[in-house]
Amino acid sequence: MNLSTNGTTERSPFITVAALIIIVAGVIYAKSIITPFLLALFISIICEQPISWLEKRRIPRWLALLIVIFGMIFIFLGFGFLIGGTISSFSGNLSQYTSSLTTISNSFIQFLNDKGFKIPQDQLLNLVQPAKIFEYTASILNTLVGMVGNTFLIFLIVLFTLMEFGSFSIKTKAILFGSDRSVSYFSTILQNIRHYLGIKTLICLLTGIFVFIALLIIGVDYPLLWALIAALMNYIPNIGSIIAAVPAVLFALVQVGPGGAVWTLVSFMLVNNILGNFVEPRIMGKGLGLSTLVVFLSLLFWGFILGPVGMFLSVPFTMTIKIILEQNFRTKWIAILLGSPAEAKIYLEQKEGIEKQ
Repeated sequence: MNLSTNGTTERSPFITVAALIIIVAGVIYAKSIITPFLLALFISIICEQPISWLEKRRIPRWLALLIVIFGMIFIFLGFGFLIGGTISSFSGNLSQYTSSLTTISNSFIQFLNDKGFKIPQDQLLNLVQPAKIFEYTASILNTLVGMVGNTFLIFLIVLFTLMEFGSFSIKTKAILFGSDRSVSYFSTILQNIRHYLGIKTLICLLTGIFVFIALLIIGVDYPLLWALIAALMNYIPNIGSIIAAVPAVLFALVQVGPGGAVWTLVSFMLVNNILGNFVEPRIMGKGLGLSTLVVFLSLLFWGFILGPVGMFLSVPFTMTIKIILEQNFRTKWIAILLGSPAEAKIYLEQKEGIEKQ
């Protein structure tokens, strides 16, 4: 630690890095305690959007809160019944799917052998089995269910957070009284996170609806289950849609055949590309303010620290850090590195304009 000319102390970069490492290690160690609170905050921010919408329709906040809370309980119970019913139905039809897969595999192996390839008949069948497809799907569902494993605690945190949400801005102004800049960027952080989560939730709902309709037309069994997985996994940037498509395509191969699998794959690709590359950027407006590489790296980083919850919340976390870094002149260059090329160009134009003056 050094003493500067104006009498203030300057932290050594090594001390800053060491402090960050200690904080990260502490977060990893306390992950089981921290993740329920972060997930509850994530759900609260999403639920605040419909509550605000109902309040604008002159519905009292307490009634709007009750409507949203009961709606959330209904959705979670629906998920539970859906998953339980799917497991029971799949187990009952397992022999039928196995027989269908055997027929497809034999035809494919016979085709390859006719072309001069010598493939044992059981080799392909061992690679793709209905039970393995279901195990993969069950692992995804277990991950999603595991995120809300402590459901009662999360529900209580969400409830009390929503009850206090309206007073957060007043408390923030009282704490940061006299520091308009601090209040401003704190409001910017909250506004950006709410904006991102609100738009992302809408895109996830649309993804689930369109996937459900497509699979219903193709004739794939359990379309609601695959649509649910597609909607929830869409919160994970870059790789979430790929993870969601794999079990649906494999199951379509077993149940409907190669043609159905191809159409299922095309449906997932169309839905995710249209919504992700055209609809979402237009609704999102100026975008995330993060480069594509940073979004992917943040997915890996927060996933390593907090597990699945970190993957779901990687973009809001990184957005928050970027906004905080923008407020300090010494760390603004890091925010520029995290930002998109368009933002870097704006900063460069502003800097050139100042230099010309």
